[in-house]
Amino acid sequence: DLAFVIDPVDGTFNFASGVPLFGVMLGVVVKGETVAGIIHDPVGKDWLIGAKGAGSHIRHAHGTLEKVHVAEPVPISAMTGAVSWQYMPEPDRSRLARNQTKSLSQFGYRCAAHEYRLLASGHAHFVVYNKLMPWDHLAGVLIHAEAGGYAARFDGSDYLPSHVGGGLLVAPDKESWRELRRELWAE
Repeated sequence: DLAFVIDPVDGTFNFASGVPLFGVMLGVVVKGETVAGIIHDPVGKDWLIGAKGAGSHIRHAHGTLEKVHVAEPVPISAMTGAVSWQYMPEPDRSRLARNQTKSLSQFGYRCAAHEYRLLASGHAHFVVYNKLMPWDHLAGVLIHAEAGGYAARFDGSDYLPSHVGGGLLVAPDKESWRELRRELWAE
């Protein structure tokens, strides 16, 4: 009925390499539904917090609380995003790597915690993940949704805490999701 899903060091490769892009993620699941999420940046000493129906906020290191919002929808040619194509099977791997160039710019932090922070705070537009471990996505998807964003699996179905496959596309809104899904997977 109640589960806490914790990723104590998201961005393990970065952490082990001395790169300060890692975080701590916590998702709260009640009866199969994610109801709260926290992403903590131990280096920046701030917290991104979201609760179902209550919006998403950042608690800055100096103590202030600020509401966060996803980026405004724009055409794919003006979007910034990340495609985690390294976990994709062929031919999707090559297709996504090639089509990602349709966007304005790319980033790849190797850390879902910081990638979700960018999206929920309006500093980037999209991410594509194939690997769906719940500790990597429950908090981020909830925080992003409460900041006004839209996420669904590659087939358009809702992402649920029980899903470990089917991929995930996260975007500013449903229409942007549709455009990204069409353009990133185009032949």
